[in-house]
Amino acid sequence: MSTDKIDIPGLLSRMPLFSALSPEDLAHMAAATREKRLQKGDRLFQRGDQPKGFFLVVWGQVKLAFTSAQGNEKVVEILGPLQSFGEAVMFLDQPYPVLGEALADTLVLHIGAGAVFGQIEQDPRFARKLLAGMSIRLHTMVRDVESYALRSSTQRVIGYLLQLAESAPCAPKGEHAVELPTSKQVIASRLSLTPETLSRIFHELSDAGLISVQGKHIVIHDAARLAEHD
Repeated sequence: MSTDKIDIPGLLSRMPLFSALSPEDLAHMAAATREKRLQKGDRLFQRGDQPKGFFLVVWGQVKLAFTSAQGNEKVVEILGPLQSFGEAVMFLDQPYPVLGEALADTLVLHIGAGAVFGQIEQDPRFARKLLAGMSIRLHTMVRDVESYALRSSTQRVIGYLLQLAESAPCAPKGEHAVELPTSKQVIASRLSLTPETLSRIFHELSDAGLISVQGKHIVIHDAARLAEHD
């Protein structure tokens, strides 16, 4: 894990939330920001902990999840670089309803609540950006729930693979090579599937000639054909 000193004001300025802040305001926000370095498997917070601000992922990955009474884990969200989380519970002043855990060696920034509330009082535009960001996340989660309720297991997996393909370069033959960002177990939980079901669907799509799977490396041979598969 890198121990290089990072440019906190520079990173904050790249967030849509902070993009309109003046250098003075950014410096004030940076003064209330702390680095947190995590190794894979480290807990950032437990369900029931009290929030004191919100987080920004610099590099690495963080999963948000909760555990059922039966001990099964449900992954709610997987967050990567320059994604923020925890704003809503900070405003509600309520305990975290989920746990946060590093899926890889990870660096996050913790932005203190006091600085955020102070900026809201000074600049109403800042409050609107916060609300917009939380609204986008809410709409995304509602869309996910709708997708899980109305789409088959295979359709969910295909949708996930096509989403990964959107940011992958297209080879001359029309293929897309993608890397699963985390373990198949975590991805299965995120898609509300069992790991066995995810593996079965990967095998079925491979047998149909739509994808090739080697560990976390997946080649989508024809995205259009995959999208039409049911």
